[in-house]
Amino acid sequence: MHPTVLGGVGKLLGHATSFQLHLTQIISIGAGEPAQTIHRDQWAFDFFSFPRGYEVQCNTIWAITDFTAENGATRVIPGSNRYDDKLRFTESDTEPAEMSKGSVLFYTGSIYHGGGANRSNSTRSGINITYNVSWLRQEENQYLSVPLEIARTLPVELLRLMGYRLGAYALGYVDDLRDPIEVVRPELAKNGFSAVLDTEKAKAQLGTTQSRHSNARTE
Repeated sequence: MHPTVLGGVGKLLGHATSFQLHLTQIISIGAGEPAQTIHRDQWAFDFFSFPRGYEVQCNTIWAITDFTAENGATRVIPGSNRYDDKLRFTESDTEPAEMSKGSVLFYTGSIYHGGGANRSNSTRSGINITYNVSWLRQEENQYLSVPLEIARTLPVELLRLMGYRLGAYALGYVDDLRDPIEVVRPELAKNGFSAVLDTEKAKAQLGTTQSRHSNARTE
């Protein structure tokens, strides 16, 4: 929920109606572990090749310990978001994202990257928090990972980020077009499709669609 992070994610994924929490995990690379295979995180979506330049995911990794080339810092290929999909690379093609603990690395789901080999005697640890556009499925099922009794204690904006909101026009509603936030916070109930119209993008799109239908009837 860090405002700088959410602001950056919103800029990158602003072409979609909304974005959501995709994954939360702690990654630890122990002493002596080999380098991870270089990959794109968006391959999680069934290895679908998204159009070049269309970003569906924004990732952050927060350094719990210092990240160095020796202890397995995340290794990235700068500019690889513009590369073709399903390419193969080795560690020698990458650069280490070295940073002191408390720092955060941003990278998109289309960046080729991987955890580095840990050639030190200590463990490298980082918190990986990622976000994706809300019309795609989350890698981590937030609704089951966070029990309802705990969800009811969380701030509304965090609940919406977890996915208790409409992901786009008519995506993710409950039974009779209810906003999913109502399941957790019934006092926030709205009427039917009013929840769908929460975004200016949805309003504009519906207006365009209605205009086209009107013209079609006239013709």
